[in-house]
Amino acid sequence: MSIRDHLWNAAKWKVMKDRLGYTDEEMKAFRENPRNEDVLSKAPALLDKMILLEVVASDGCNSRHKVGDKFHFDGAGNLLTDRGPKKICIYALNAAASMIFASNELFYAVVDPNDMRFKRAACFDVGVQCGGWGRIVLELSVQDRKDSGREKK
Repeated sequence: MSIRDHLWNAAKWKVMKDRLGYTDEEMKAFRENPRNEDVLSKAPALLDKMILLEVVASDGCNSRHKVGDKFHFDGAGNLLTDRGPKKICIYALNAAASMIFASNELFYAVVDPNDMRFKRAACFDVGVQCGGWGRIVLELSVQDRKDSGREKK
């Protein structure tokens, strides 16, 4: 176990109580759920990950997302706004949410999220062929943060 893991284990409950703004009663309930201990035990490794959603198909996108655009999220699923397009369509984010949830669940279960069988999803718009405007398809990958182009912030 690394020094960082030892430090995290010693401080995690206080850090989480402060971060989430829990009362003592809420913190007691949080700690009594064994799932939370398991998830928090994996937090240091998750901080070293970057979730990328890359546009792999685009046709008629009103937000002008194009093939090759990448949306960057930290390991916890927070959008890193300084690393992607200046604007991101809400319907693309709708597609991203379930894929990021699935990748985190796999990570917590100690399964490589890159082994996910279905790692593509499309935006909510059905495209012009079905009466909509446009459509993009996103593909998920999880990378080590140090290999994702920029170091941690």
